[in-house]
Amino acid sequence: MQITLSPARRATPLTLIRTGDALMLNGELFDFTPLPEGATLPPEATGSDWFAGPVERVGGTLRLTLVLPHGANAPQETLFPVPLTLTGNGPVTLPPYEVDTTDAD
Repeated sequence: MQITLSPARRATPLTLIRTGDALMLNGELFDFTPLPEGATLPPEATGSDWFAGPVERVGGTLRLTLVLPHGANAPQETLFPVPLTLTGNGPVTLPPYEVDTTDAD
């Protein structure tokens, strides 16, 4: 599975878990197992505003773009994320929502 991340300022961080061709986004399951080779699912068909582009199956691989939410103090790795290639199942490590800017006294 290949995921492109599209940074956007949002109040809610994202948690992402992969199981096969299914993704759980903040507790909501999206199962793309039925999507056939060469098919494209427009983002609005997902019923979720977490998808910033179509979901496609190309060469047997799911390709999609997700919104990567961030706070006011997001680090560079969040503002300019690298695409993710997921090969295993389980929780997906995303760039940090924001960095803590409080003084450590």
